[in-house]
Amino acid sequence: MADMTKRDGAVCGRFAPSPSGRMHLGNLWSALLAWLAARSRGGRMVLRLEDLDPDRCTQERCDQVMRDLEWLGLDWDGEPVYQSRRTDAYRAAFARLEEAGLLYPCYCTRAERLAASAPHRSDGIPVYDGRCRRLPPEELARLAQSRRPSWRIQVPEEVRSFRDLLQGDVSQDLALDCGDFILRRSDGVYAYQLAVVVDDGAMGVTQVVRGSDLLDSTPRQLWLQERLGLPQPEYGHVPLLLAPDGRRLAKRDRDQELGALQSRWSARELVGQLALLAGLIPEYAPISPGELIPLFSWEKLPQADCTAPLL
Repeated sequence: MADMTKRDGAVCGRFAPSPSGRMHLGNLWSALLAWLAARSRGGRMVLRLEDLDPDRCTQERCDQVMRDLEWLGLDWDGEPVYQSRRTDAYRAAFARLEEAGLLYPCYCTRAERLAASAPHRSDGIPVYDGRCRRLPPEELARLAQSRRPSWRIQVPEEVRSFRDLLQGDVSQDLALDCGDFILRRSDGVYAYQLAVVVDDGAMGVTQVVRGSDLLDSTPRQLWLQERLGLPQPEYGHVPLLLAPDGRRLAKRDRDQELGALQSRWSARELVGQLALLAGLIPEYAPISPGELIPLFSWEKLPQADCTAPLL
């Protein structure tokens, strides 16, 4: 059984990979920096396998993630936590929010969601405008006869701000930039935003280090933590690794997945490449994660996305 107890005063970081495929270089980059951020402060590191999607996340893939982390030299404290086994915790949090009158069913198809969305944000993602929240009861009853709804939470007209460990001050207008977001999918699977908030609280996580592609999720998670009475970790969003042509690395990029990298590089050589890119060492040299602990500093890390080394 995993240690789910918060240890007051101690730093607790976490790995939270989605085992939907083999990890790629960008995943390793984020994992290494998260581990160093916690261990450099004498902190704990916990592992959570975000395997909520039953069609893509298998036990075999979970086991592979753990083998890959160990090969790289990244350890964790306690037993791994599987999100697929924590449905009761998400159900309880969902019920609390429903009792508070914050949730409503959404019957929109994908096309209808796009049509009912506010103008796109700067990153091109449309913001849902709460169409189903305003439907009359008779229309909701009619839709319920033919569709299973997802469930959204209504966000307030509120600007949420926080100070990121690397990106500095960040602000987001929840209503304009986020919109009402899904907490449970139409197939009954609880959504990432709810699960991650519940689990960080249960696991005693005090420091979340992850890729900058999740920076936009942080204000809504902070707000959701308040609604559930959960402690709020500090956040640090590290730059993404990009392919030489500017694309974000993805698990479908086989040349950057760990299986291909292991055939050409030792763990120490691979960590050395990432450490140089992070500004933790002045020139390339094979090195272990443990040797990097005293060298880690937020001030050394780049803020902008980086081109992955041509390994």
